[in-house]
Amino acid sequence: MPDLSPDQRIAGVLAPVFALRGSQDLGIGDTLALREFATWAARHGLRVVQILPVNESGADNSPYNIISSMALDPTTIATFPDELPDLRKADFKRITAGFDLRAMRAASVRYAEVKKLKRALLAAAHATFCETADAERQAAFDDFIHQHDEWLTPYSLYRALVTLHGESEVLCDWPERQRTLPGALEWIETLTAENRHEIERLSDFHRYVQWIAFTQWQAVRDHCERLGVSLMGDVPVGVSVYSCDVWSEPGVFDLTRSSGAPPEKVFKSDPFTEQWGQNWGFPLYDWFAMSRDDFAWWRRRLRAMVAMFDLIRVDHALGFFRIYSFPWRPERNAEFLDLTEDEAKALTGGRLPGFMPRDDSTPDNEEQNRRHGEVLFKLMLEEIAAPRLIAEDLGVVPPYVRPVLERLEIPGFKIPQWEREPGCPLTPGGTYPRLSLATYATHDHPPVHTFWNAWFALTKSSKKAEALHAREEMDALLAFCGELPLEKPHAFDSDIHAVTMRGLMAANSWLAIPMITDILGTEDRFNVPGAIGDQNWTARLATTAAGIDRNHRLELKLLRQILTQTGRMAK
Repeated sequence: MPDLSPDQRIAGVLAPVFALRGSQDLGIGDTLALREFATWAARHGLRVVQILPVNESGADNSPYNIISSMALDPTTIATFPDELPDLRKADFKRITAGFDLRAMRAASVRYAEVKKLKRALLAAAHATFCETADAERQAAFDDFIHQHDEWLTPYSLYRALVTLHGESEVLCDWPERQRTLPGALEWIETLTAENRHEIERLSDFHRYVQWIAFTQWQAVRDHCERLGVSLMGDVPVGVSVYSCDVWSEPGVFDLTRSSGAPPEKVFKSDPFTEQWGQNWGFPLYDWFAMSRDDFAWWRRRLRAMVAMFDLIRVDHALGFFRIYSFPWRPERNAEFLDLTEDEAKALTGGRLPGFMPRDDSTPDNEEQNRRHGEVLFKLMLEEIAAPRLIAEDLGVVPPYVRPVLERLEIPGFKIPQWEREPGCPLTPGGTYPRLSLATYATHDHPPVHTFWNAWFALTKSSKKAEALHAREEMDALLAFCGELPLEKPHAFDSDIHAVTMRGLMAANSWLAIPMITDILGTEDRFNVPGAIGDQNWTARLATTAAGIDRNHRLELKLLRQILTQTGRMAK
């Protein structure tokens, strides 16, 4: 395992797997592309590669709207004969001939085509495995099934039913008897032998897919370890209401409300989000029900993450203290747009969005929420040793959250333009606690290039207050970076890029992990919260890791200089 002592400041890079381009490419990043990217990161002195969740996602392709807390997304599998032993070259050639690979490689992620192609390749590999697997390979598959039986058995049946229903996980559209695990098991008993065999065949296929996925991801970790690069995974705060978890264990969820986040000034992506907040659609956890078996569901999930990753980011840490939720599903959001609170109550029986299990309106409520979060993070630390658990503590942070994380030695996030204190525009990076992760943006935010140019555009506004505020924001960021204000505002350029990168890396934080877009000074956007459409989760890097070296020589030379100057260069 790479040395991750907080005594030494470390630099890394955030890049979603789907966004990576590999030397072999089927329209989406995969485990092979990630290995190539990790090699690139190590070559430039970056010691951490942070990715987004890689659990299997649903029809909206969001890595945070997962249909299994355990299963890995089949799209991450490198489906080439050299990477997939059971895939014959002739089958690969025959299947890929039916797709326009050149167009798929050139475009942003076309999920429908990618999934169809990878499904066909994996099906061909599975058929070959069933026909030709030797005793050693069959034993390895059987061993995987035995080790993961607790979650794999219900998942494989659930996934078979998803396939039978046209790859739709929307449980409420399934026949009633199939909407729960017990009901599905009873339904299977009524089938003919031929139909039961088909269910088992599909289940076996999905067990095989997970075996291949877990095997390839273990190879990714082994590769990173040889490079001295740590891999940081991501635990989504919720699971889809149509997930295998809800289907098989509904008793550990509160299905009456839909989790989300309160309105924030930083997000103005759509009117609903600005008015009511983000309605993610995930069911809430029934923490009391989970406590009856000592949170076995969470422990199983965390242990699987520890086996794959050196560092683990916990999404929306604030939600483990108290979580904002809605009394309606996201599909109904449009009904509530522009309604007053009284009008909304009339549609919900008097209920409104708010924090659960309680808000922070009284000191007693705050203390109960503090204790609630502390218990849950102590549970996580029993499975993930500090400080390798990283808490994404962003948003409107209650005053008790960061003291709890500090006592437990759990690093939180520091986004410079949001960290403010009396007497100075932005909190100096030199005062950041060592146990923290500094970055200008997460996957939800625009890169520096974009928000700097947005400020620059506002400096030309005819509204003096607006123009003055934009100028103050630009000067505040420059001051954070140790630079004097600009004599005259100007658009983002190589000088601003150098200044902002140096300022981030100079912070006292143990980890400094900018997005790949900020390292390269580009404007790619991976997600716009509250928006639904092709712009989310589809953006890809312009080129492969080798192409980055060719096209961004000056930026990478600058990066290595800055890492050396700030003591973050990998040795």
